[in-house]
Amino acid sequence: MTTRVLVCDDQAMMRAGYVTILSSQSDLEVVGEAADGVQAVTEALRLRPDVVVMDIRMPKLDGIEATRRIAGPDAVDRAKVLVVTTFNLDEYVFEALRAGASGFLLKDTPPEEMIAAVRTVASGNALLAPEVTRALIGRFGERIRDDGGTRRRREETLAGLTAREVEVLRLVADGLSNAEIAAALFLGRETVKTYVSRIFAKLDLRDRVQAVVLAHRIGLADPDA
Repeated sequence: MTTRVLVCDDQAMMRAGYVTILSSQSDLEVVGEAADGVQAVTEALRLRPDVVVMDIRMPKLDGIEATRRIAGPDAVDRAKVLVVTTFNLDEYVFEALRAGASGFLLKDTPPEEMIAAVRTVASGNALLAPEVTRALIGRFGERIRDDGGTRRRREETLAGLTAREVEVLRLVADGLSNAEIAAALFLGRETVKTYVSRIFAKLDLRDRVQAVVLAHRIGLADPDA
């Protein structure tokens, strides 16, 4: 199956580079380009790509807000967004992930990693290794959490989950991989994978990034929760 990709970057040379790299693969098709955030949103709605490669800093509308309109909860027809930035784990990347992005890459990422990243996001997986998730949450976790009503929101959000599913979600929020969760709970990897899939379906989550953000927002990752 061919993955349709929309490339968004205000620098023409960067766009050309991405297009060349991605178009060299038989399973990837670049269906469009955008030079600013407004155009990115417009083209995403028109072309309905599977993956949007999104630069953070763009004119007219920044990549964060463009991501929110393309992949956020209020998006008309959500697409998966892969954010590209020059800064590793900077605040802008965090906000983009919170807005709905499925992962991020640095602009100096080798071509083969860029190709793998697009495929990873297209398959429905988040492009965040467990250690990166831990670093991200360690730096910004406190900012995710809303100020008031945390216990009530937690109870309402988790009402449809079993006790085991809540336990798995808590470990996902801690940045554990499926293999690490399996070892911690003495379960098989496929069993954990099934639990994670059920959690995503019940909570309408697209990937682990959204699960991590949600868990911290409702205070589930708090040891005292």
